Amino acid sequence: MKIAKKYIISGRVQAVGYRFFAERVANQLGICGYVKNLWDGNVEVYGIGDAASLEEFKRHLAQGPRSARVTSVEEFDEPVSKRYTMFVIEGMW
Repeated sequence: MKIAKKYIISGRVQAVGYRFFAERVANQLGICGYVKNLWDGNVEVYGIGDAASLEEFKRHLAQGPRSARVTSVEEFDEPVSKRYTMFVIEGMW
């Protein structure tokens, strides 16, 4: 059964390749959704997948790429959106 989660990742997570890292891990785990930078310096990730894949995804998000310093990952249950059939990077700024 597919479920959806939103994660807000805090710390040094912008300008360190975090979005590309999240995209690569999501594709490896078969997760659909998006990752985007937020104006407050955090990163937002929305993922659709089974519970086990999303739990593994969250573990990777909490670690981040080598140059990132993740200080927290907030998790929220979300409705499953049919809009996402793959994982994308949104808001390329």
